[in-house]
Amino acid sequence: MSKSVVIPEELAGVRVDAGLALLLDISRSAAALLISEGNVTIDGVALGKSAKLVAGALLEVTVPERPDPLEIVEEVVEGLKILLDDEDFVVIDKPVGVAAHPSPGWVGPTVVGGLAGAGYRISTSGAPERAGIVHRLDVGTSGVMVVAKTEHAYTVLKKAFKERTVDKVYHAVVQGLPDPLQGTIDAPIGRHPGHDWRFAVIEDGRPSVTHYEVMEAFGKATLVEVHLETGRTHQIRVHFSALRHPCAGDLTYGADPRLAATLGLTRQWLHARQLGFTHPRTGEWVEVSSEYPADLQYALDLLATGSA
Repeated sequence: MSKSVVIPEELAGVRVDAGLALLLDISRSAAALLISEGNVTIDGVALGKSAKLVAGALLEVTVPERPDPLEIVEEVVEGLKILLDDEDFVVIDKPVGVAAHPSPGWVGPTVVGGLAGAGYRISTSGAPERAGIVHRLDVGTSGVMVVAKTEHAYTVLKKAFKERTVDKVYHAVVQGLPDPLQGTIDAPIGRHPGHDWRFAVIEDGRPSVTHYEVMEAFGKATLVEVHLETGRTHQIRVHFSALRHPCAGDLTYGADPRLAATLGLTRQWLHARQLGFTHPRTGEWVEVSSEYPADLQYALDLLATGSA
C-alpha cells in the first residue's frame, strides 16, 4: 500500500521519523522501521530517519504487506505496568507508543498483545483483535486503561463508557494560560476537511464536551486537569488547539516546535491520570491513578524551575 502526504508548514524542520509518526498516527519505532526499509522517499530518494522535513514536499510512503494486521501477537511490552489486577478486569499503565489493539497499518506493540504475553486471559467479547478493550488511549498518550477479563465485565464496562458514568481524568500541559482558568469546552469534533490524519472542531461533528481547571501556571505553559464527558479521538488535543492553547509538544495541532525541543518533548504532554468506575460485579467504586512517565515529568520539572 502506498500513501502520499504533502508536508504541512507546522512540521517543517522536524525529523522524518518524528514527523512520519505524527502524520500516520503510528509509533516512532514503527516510523523508523518504515524508513530503515527504504519505504519513505521524497522525489524518489529514500530518506534517513534524522533527515529534516521540508514544508510542501511530497512524502511517499510504501507500507509493505505484513502478517495479518489484526492478529494478536503475544509480546513483552516494555513499560506496560499492572496497576490493579482484579478477577474481572485489569487496570494498566499504558506507555507511549503502544496501541490499544492491532489494526491495519500498525506494526508496533499493543496492549492486548502485551497482556497476552504477560499471561493474562482477557475477555473474548467484541472483535477478536480487540479482546477485552472497552476504551482506548491514543498511541501517543500514556496512562490508565482498564481491560475486561470476563464477558460480564466487558458488557458492563462497555456500557459504563457509553453512558458516560466513568470518571476520566487527564492532566495536560498546554501552551500559554487558558482564560477562564476553569471552564467547559463544548464544541463538535470531526475529521479535518483538509487533513485526513487530523481532527478539528467542525459544525457537523460529533458532540464533544471537555471540562478543565488550571492546576499550575508557568508562564509559557500551564498544567491543567481535564475531565472528559465524551471520548472522541484526539478530543483534548483538538479542543485546546481550538482555544489556541495546544498541548505542549503536539506539533500536529499547532504546538510551538521550539518549546517542544526546549522541553525535550517528542509527543504531546498529555497523560490519562486517573480512572474511576463502578466495579462490574460488586458495584463498589474503583479508582486508579497513574504517575507521570519520565519524559512528561522532565518537561514539567523544567517548567517548574523556570529552566524552559
